[in-house]
Amino acid sequence: MDKMKFETPDLTQTNIEKLAALFPACVTEARGEGGKLKKAVNFELLRQMLSDMVLEGDEAYEFTWVGKKAAIVEANRPIRKTLRPCPAESVNWDATENLYIEGDNLEVLKLLQESYLGKVKMIYIDPPYNTGNDFIYRDDFDMSGEEFSEGIGQIDEETGDRLFRNTDSNGRFHSDWCSMIYSRLMLARNFLTDDGIIFISIDDNEVHSLRKICDEVFGAHNYLNQFAWVSNITGRQISGCGAAKTWESVLVYCKNIASSYGLNVDISFAKEKMPDAYKGFNKDIRTDSRGPFAIGDTLYNHNRKFNEETRPNLVFSIFYNPQTEEITTGDIGEVKPGFVELPPHSNGDSTHKYHAWRWSKQKIANESYNLIVLPTSRGRYEIYTRIREFDNTLLKDIITNISNGDSEVQKLFDGKKCFDYPKSVDLLRTFIGAINNADVVIMDFFSGSATTAHAVMQLNAEDGGHRKFIMVQLPEPCDEKSEAYKAGYPNICEIGKERIRRAGKKIKEENPLTTVELDTGFRVLKLADSNMTDVYYSAEEYDRDMLDRLVSNIKPDRTDLDLLFGCLLEWGLPLSMPYTSKQIEGCTVHTYNDGDLIACFDKNIPDTVIKEIAKRQPLRAVFRDSSFTNSPAKINVGEIFKMLAPDTRVKVL
Repeated sequence: MDKMKFETPDLTQTNIEKLAALFPACVTEARGEGGKLKKAVNFELLRQMLSDMVLEGDEAYEFTWVGKKAAIVEANRPIRKTLRPCPAESVNWDATENLYIEGDNLEVLKLLQESYLGKVKMIYIDPPYNTGNDFIYRDDFDMSGEEFSEGIGQIDEETGDRLFRNTDSNGRFHSDWCSMIYSRLMLARNFLTDDGIIFISIDDNEVHSLRKICDEVFGAHNYLNQFAWVSNITGRQISGCGAAKTWESVLVYCKNIASSYGLNVDISFAKEKMPDAYKGFNKDIRTDSRGPFAIGDTLYNHNRKFNEETRPNLVFSIFYNPQTEEITTGDIGEVKPGFVELPPHSNGDSTHKYHAWRWSKQKIANESYNLIVLPTSRGRYEIYTRIREFDNTLLKDIITNISNGDSEVQKLFDGKKCFDYPKSVDLLRTFIGAINNADVVIMDFFSGSATTAHAVMQLNAEDGGHRKFIMVQLPEPCDEKSEAYKAGYPNICEIGKERIRRAGKKIKEENPLTTVELDTGFRVLKLADSNMTDVYYSAEEYDRDMLDRLVSNIKPDRTDLDLLFGCLLEWGLPLSMPYTSKQIEGCTVHTYNDGDLIACFDKNIPDTVIKEIAKRQPLRAVFRDSSFTNSPAKINVGEIFKMLAPDTRVKVL
């Protein structure tokens, strides 16, 4: 039986293994820390392997800053931490599929890599805008105590790490921000499904840097849009120069442009919430043999650049029979008895004669049932498309009439201003609603006041969806002079969790007749050091003698639930599935998701219990070393599983 490693994957070595399969000549060995041999990449040779010309020099078009290489290393570096479950702070722990995780998001993202790899449909984040006082990060410990005190003077009570505020007096003001966001986005990309999308709120302070970083991390070809969110129509007054600022940006990238799709918005919602941007959506609704349809746009291409020279295959005449309503195509000027000719529109650019059509001859022949010809006021005819799905329209890249969510949060917290500049539920509901699936995982690893969680629950109540959320937030302390602190919320996480509790209760009260059981609960997990003691070496550095000496190296304050969730992270299982804990002959046996994993952490487990677990044929089974009286007993367990459950993977901790 193998030992559990309880260490996140070394992504650098994993990626090198993938490169070695493609370019074995480019992978060699080098000595790392402690003189241990590790695989390394000959980058110069790799560059040449990927080029069809001889490369000289190191000039390249790229965006870089002081600390970029360190940010890449940090994103790939493994950690030995865990997530400790907190049922007492959760809501509906046993049944909910939502997660609220407290801790540094970089470390949490590393821990979740295996469990949620390629499983998140949408990520929304509202990272610090780097305005000079909103960006707090863990210090690299190279500053003096005096410098630290002048910076922020805060200590993370859980880990003892020093937290530093990135003020504009910092010589690496922009570089530190770029390093912070770069490493997190590198990891975030791994979570997205193939058709997954990430939305990132940002303002002018770092939008240009963020765009370059996202082009590198996600690929410039996977850029979808830059939304302009008019967040403050009255404008932030700028003294002395410029103008009043009324909007900020939301950058949107997809995982794979080949799998992307249009972002749609419900017309009724858009007209109600964003009337300035969505005017004139009173569709002419009619019915034919295929059902109801709306009159769409005219078929000709309004852009003069599409003409007989640039699109000759799209310049022709369309013929319409008023008696039979038949539609066909032909040459310009052709005569067809019983048909009226609809020639292409005149161009008017003084160079070309015609506009092109938007559809080809073949498409018109195949889908003439989705076209309609209507008379004009001048006694002529015009051809339009028939829209079969007319409840939605493409989301516009300007979001209007939706301000910050201050009033929403204050109403939930009895009029108290517990959070500065929270995002609006309507803004997040707009983005989440644009995703083409209502049974997906939504992640936000700069959760703040938990607007994203609120929006997920609200939208599920409206359309009967089954979206799940994963919120991640650093427990950043609240100012002791703030209303939040005075109201009993010592850190941002306490605000976020309480907001979800109150919002969930309110949504259920407002939707008593919903046919779907709304999931307004959430499991709370908190980042912590490893469940194991004496973890001073990488997993591969342990030898058999060392393992024998560490027969029981579990920290005394860790519970069965701590160990179970640590195993879920190790095996790469989702953290939101149901589980049971039952007694079998005095031993507590935990069954996760109907047999994805069965664990028993008791001491001296009798063979009868081992056999009962094996008979259930779980995919995975976990015990602790002290579960067995001696080495022969441990070997016997392996033999039992070989006989009763040969496909079960068994490990010990």
